[in-house]
Amino acid sequence: MKAKSLQDLEAMRKHIAERERIAKEQAAAQALKQKRLDADKNLFERAAGAVQRLPSHGRVHHAPEPPAPIPAQRQLDDQRVLKEAISDQFDASTLLEVDEAMSFRRPGIGIVVARKLRRGHWSIQRELDLHGFRTEDAREALAAFLREALRQGMRCVRVVHGKGLGSPGKTPVLKGKVHGWLVQKEEVLAFVQARADEGGAGALVVLLKPSA
Repeated sequence: MKAKSLQDLEAMRKHIAERERIAKEQAAAQALKQKRLDADKNLFERAAGAVQRLPSHGRVHHAPEPPAPIPAQRQLDDQRVLKEAISDQFDASTLLEVDEAMSFRRPGIGIVVARKLRRGHWSIQRELDLHGFRTEDAREALAAFLREALRQGMRCVRVVHGKGLGSPGKTPVLKGKVHGWLVQKEEVLAFVQARADEGGAGALVVLLKPSA
């Protein structure tokens, strides 16, 4: 652009000066902005102190293990064991008929059933001999014996508890225990003292509920 007169030349100078002024103001504003950013950065570094990258620990982060599945079968087994449990503290004496045989009939079972049981109406299909057993072992053995007999659909079994002649004081410890244990089992419909040729006062003949 050529100046045609002094006026034009003066106008060009003013224009150039204005552009230079604007450029200087923009540069000053940019410098001020950068200065503030640097000040903020320095303030953080002074507050936080020296920062170093943590060394790699070499470990691998694994996802948390899923919760263990609910042991449904174990719960069912535990419930079955509780249902089948028999207690030593149960007193069956009030439920036994006061006769020479000390027999037991579950409510709803007629006296005729006990008479038939005593006379051998049902054949004895299996026997459990508890001679020499400690109380705890005898209880577990009886529970297992009844469970297996029921599983096989047996109706009549014999349980030999002994007369207690070898016990201290000649007291038949297991006899009363076995009475109490049998009374607690809903599957036991009735029991009577065995006949003399089947063990007499040292054994019981037990009638079980028929399998479904």
